[in-house]
Amino acid sequence: MKITEQCVVALTWTLKDTLGEELDALDEPVEFLVGGNDLLASLEKALQGHEAGDSLELQLEPHDAFGDYDDRLLFLEPRHLFPEHLEEGMGFEGLPEGCSAAAPKDRLFFVSDIYPDHVVMDGNHPLAGIALRILLKVHDVREAEVSEIGRGTLGTGFFRMQVDSSGSGDEPPQAPTLH
Repeated sequence: MKITEQCVVALTWTLKDTLGEELDALDEPVEFLVGGNDLLASLEKALQGHEAGDSLELQLEPHDAFGDYDDRLLFLEPRHLFPEHLEEGMGFEGLPEGCSAAAPKDRLFFVSDIYPDHVVMDGNHPLAGIALRILLKVHDVREAEVSEIGRGTLGTGFFRMQVDSSGSGDEPPQAPTLH
């Protein structure tokens, strides 16, 4: 079966920056919904017409991947509003109560820097502003089930930065990760 809109594809990948440094590797196949919210639009477009056994090597410029870095998504917040145990790189779904009202509520923020009285929170995707190289391997392709299409995701979103607030209440929102 060839990859088309609203099918399920099992992929592995190796993700590198343009200098060849490995950023992420997915060694075991994971299923993603094509035509939903699981993959970047540029990946879905490139996968169209391919089938199990195919490999693709793509170069994604920032506008085709995670966008340009936006310094308006940096927020300097009071340290006392955060948990005592805090490390650089930790992620938060939105900012704690009492933080900047200008910060988007439906976004993941990462701790960028920690100072004695303040914390720098970054709402940019960790790979924003970076051109990427990705080697994709298609392991399987199948028709999507009606329920999968209705949800728009298999819960394995590719590097999402927005928190899923449309949940049915039956299951917690999926926290985005690198894979």
